[in-house]
Amino acid sequence: MTSVAAAGEGLAAWIAPSRTAVLVIDIQVDFASPDGALGQYVDMAAVQPAVAAAERLVDAARQARVPVIFVGLFTSPETDSPSWKERMRRRGGDPDNESALCREGEVGSDFYGPKPLPGETVVKKTRYSGFGGAELDARLKALGVDTLVVAGLTTECCVDSTVRDAFSLDYHVFVAADACAAYEADIHAASLKVMELNSAILTDTNAIARAWSV
Repeated sequence: MTSVAAAGEGLAAWIAPSRTAVLVIDIQVDFASPDGALGQYVDMAAVQPAVAAAERLVDAARQARVPVIFVGLFTSPETDSPSWKERMRRRGGDPDNESALCREGEVGSDFYGPKPLPGETVVKKTRYSGFGGAELDARLKALGVDTLVVAGLTTECCVDSTVRDAFSLDYHVFVAADACAAYEADIHAASLKVMELNSAILTDTNAIARAWSV
């Protein structure tokens, strides 16, 4: 899958540091580590290349003085979604157990791979999209940002949900495809295709780093 941005045409201007922020979505222990909650069911080897690419992306952003915002799921029993739990029940799952992901204050909610430095912004969410509340949009507007480079987990869920909402809020959205992952390769590829068709331009960490080094 090739995009204009991946080929480098216009990318340096489109993601200029003066207008851009990087969003790192849900790269947390429960979603990315073999020792996390999903690690007992899912082979986390599938997401490790994306975690490593996200680390490179964050390093490049910091060198270019591009703001990095870490968006993470931080849950509690009080914030669990009743409709999400009922959907799990209707599908034959265990709603209480399956809701206990990234509990705030527990190791599972810790960021994994790239981690925020002191002073970097962390936005906590309780639903799929990072724009579920007003905080993320307000912080981006305060930075004067109109362009986002997005990385994270999982491609078809929280990345896609955040990208769609960002585009609906009139941000220019670029997805670092190699710094995103799903637990199944075909789902990852399909989700990237849908985002490229509807709401984002696909690129990769190497192209982004080159654009920021111009």
